[in-house]
Amino acid sequence: MADGYRGLFGAFPYAFGSTDSRLFKSYVLVGGVAAAALSLFVLLALVVLIGQTASIQGGSLTLSRAFYIVVGLFVVTPVLAPVLLVARRHRRELAAGAGARYDQLLAVAGYLFLASLFVGLVISVPAEFQTPPTGFFAPVVSVLYGLPPLAGLLPPFVAGLLILAVHRVLGR
Repeated sequence: MADGYRGLFGAFPYAFGSTDSRLFKSYVLVGGVAAAALSLFVLLALVVLIGQTASIQGGSLTLSRAFYIVVGLFVVTPVLAPVLLVARRHRRELAAGAGARYDQLLAVAGYLFLASLFVGLVISVPAEFQTPPTGFFAPVVSVLYGLPPLAGLLPPFVAGLLILAVHRVLGR
């Protein structure tokens, strides 16, 4: 591990092996699976879009295809960020002192980002696809359904800023 990790895919085993936090180790596993699944969803959505619009000429279609990629980056990057930041910190041997706390709080921020993606999706469900909420979380889901769909962008944005804030505050 002393020689570094060599890129994105090597950062996952490096971060997993270099941290002492079990919470962060769990995030490395969950975040890796989530990032792979989200990347696959974005890639499949892009393939479907290209398939549906392959015979149509025009510049606006190129813009919409690029928009899928940009949205994918805005969703996947915050999922990967805690793992990459911890791997970088341990590789540079900056983990002395607040290392375990840094790792744990980045894991919490990463899990909160994953939860915020779900909350954002619930908010943005179109009215014709909303089912009557039942169970323990029914009041919360009802409130989320009542919000305008564009508000679904806010929870992931705030959670992404939280990851950045944890890194800025504890990364010194």
